[in-house]
Amino acid sequence: MTPTQKLPIVYVRGYAGGTAGIDKAVTDPFYGFNLGSTHIRIGPDDEPCFYQFESPLLRLHLDEGYQILVDGGQELYLATHDTIPPDSIWIHRFYDTSATSWGGPAHEFRMETAAQDLWKLIETIRDKSKAPRVHLVAHSMGGLVCRCLIQKVLPDLGLDPADYVDKLFTYGTPHGGIAFDVGFGVLEKLRDVTGIDGAEIFGPERMYAYLTPKTLTDPDGPPAKWDSRAMPGNGPSSFPHARVFCLVGTDPTDYDVAHGLSAATVGPRSDGLVQIDNAYVPGTHQAYVHRSHSGSYGLVNSEEGYQNLRRFLFGDRQVEAALVGVHLAQPADTIWQAEVRLSVRGLQIVTHERTSAHWCPVQLGDGAEGAADTPPDSGAATAAADGATVPLVNTFLCSGLRADDSGAMRYALHLRILSLHRCDGVLSFRDHLEQSADFDDTLVVDVGAGPADGVPALSATWNSAINGPISGYRPGGSVLDDENPAPCVWVNHIRLPATAAPILGEDARIRLTVTPWN
Repeated sequence: MTPTQKLPIVYVRGYAGGTAGIDKAVTDPFYGFNLGSTHIRIGPDDEPCFYQFESPLLRLHLDEGYQILVDGGQELYLATHDTIPPDSIWIHRFYDTSATSWGGPAHEFRMETAAQDLWKLIETIRDKSKAPRVHLVAHSMGGLVCRCLIQKVLPDLGLDPADYVDKLFTYGTPHGGIAFDVGFGVLEKLRDVTGIDGAEIFGPERMYAYLTPKTLTDPDGPPAKWDSRAMPGNGPSSFPHARVFCLVGTDPTDYDVAHGLSAATVGPRSDGLVQIDNAYVPGTHQAYVHRSHSGSYGLVNSEEGYQNLRRFLFGDRQVEAALVGVHLAQPADTIWQAEVRLSVRGLQIVTHERTSAHWCPVQLGDGAEGAADTPPDSGAATAAADGATVPLVNTFLCSGLRADDSGAMRYALHLRILSLHRCDGVLSFRDHLEQSADFDDTLVVDVGAGPADGVPALSATWNSAINGPISGYRPGGSVLDDENPAPCVWVNHIRLPATAAPILGEDARIRLTVTPWN
C-alpha cells in the first residue's frame, strides 16, 4: 500500500488568560504540546496502573518519524534554512508578541492578528518544504484561531482555505463559545461587556466578527439564529467538513482550574470548561472521550486524543457505523437512549465513548440526533421516530498499525439500548434498574488490509454469537457482500440479534460504510 503523504504539522495552543498567563505560556518552547502525563485510570484489582504518555509532540516524532526543528529558535531555523522536510512539526507562537517578559513592548492579543500570523507561518513552511498544504492541530482557543484563518483571513484575501490546510484537528475547542450552567446568561454578558483578560472572544459578538468574512458581515452583528459552531460548506469561506475532526471531552471533575470553580460554573455536561454541545462543528468527524479540558487527565496529553489524531492524519480506511431502519417501541411514557463505545484492537483505551454516566448518550426517538451531526455523504437521513437513521460512530483505521499476525484491522462497537420512563412528564424510577440495558451486545468488525481503493474483505459478528474470548475469534467463511455499486464505497447492513427486534423493530440494522481515507 502506498504510504500516506507526510505533510507539515502546525500546533496551535489555547487561551492563556491575562498577562501573567501569557508570560508563563511563552517560556515553554513548545507551548505545552511537549507535556505528557504519568497517570491513567486503568488497572487490575481496582488499582491505578502507572502509565507514561510522552506527549503528542514526541509521539509523532517516535511513531511517524516527524522532525522537531528548533536550533536556537524556530523562527531562526526557518530563516537560516532554505529547505525543510515536509514531515516536520511547528508551533504557532502567536502569544510571543503579547508577552511582557521579553523586555520589549507587549501588543494586545487579537484573534485576527494571530490568524494572519498563522497564515504567514504556513506560507513559509509551504515554501521551504514544498508541501502543498499543512495539517493544523489545535487545543481549545487554538481551534478558533484556525477557524478565523479558514473562515475570514484567507477568504478576505480571495484565497481558498483548502489550498493551504489539508486537515484540522481540534481538542476541546469552544466552537460554540463558552457558556455557563448558572447565572441565567448574566455571567456571559458580564464577561463580554467587561472583556476581562480578553475572554470576550468566547462570546457571540466577537466570534461573529472573527469567523465571518467581510463580504458576509452584517454591520448590525450576528443574526438571531447565527450558530458560531457552523463552518460553511459552500461559498467564499467554505472548507470540507470531511477534513475536520473535533475531539470532545466529557470529564469535568478532573479540571481543577480555579479549584474546581470553572467546572462547577460550566456544568457537568462538559470537559470542565467547554460544554459538550459547544465542542464540535456540526457535520464534521467527532469522538467523545472521558477526559477533561486540560491538566494531568486532559485531552491533549491523553492516549485517547493521540490515537484519534494519529488515525485521522495517517489512516487509510474510514469506517462509519449507523443504526438504520429503526422503528422504536413507542409507549408514550418511554424515552430511549443508546450508549456507544468503540475499541480498536491493540489499544489500551477506548477511542470513542458516549454513555449516560458521562452525560452524552445518543438520544433515540424524539429529539434524536440526525444527519446534521454526521460527516457529509454518509447517507444518513434525518432521525425520526419511524425508520430512523441514527449515526453511531465514525472512525479511522490504519493498515500499518494492525497486529503483525493478522491481515485485518479489528474494532469492536459496543452498543447498549436503555429505556427511561416518565410519569406526568417527570422521570419515574418505579420499575427502573439503573445502568441495566434493554439490549447489550458488541459488534466485532474485521476490515481487510488490502489496497485502499479495492473492495475490502470485511466481516462482522456479534459477540453473543462468538464462543469463547473475542481475542481468539477468527472469522471464517465468506466475507460480507458489497451492497453499493459505486466505486470506492463499500456498504453492508448487519442484522441485529433477535433480542433487539422488540425494541428497535424487525427492520433495524447496523449499516457499515467503508471508504478509502487520505
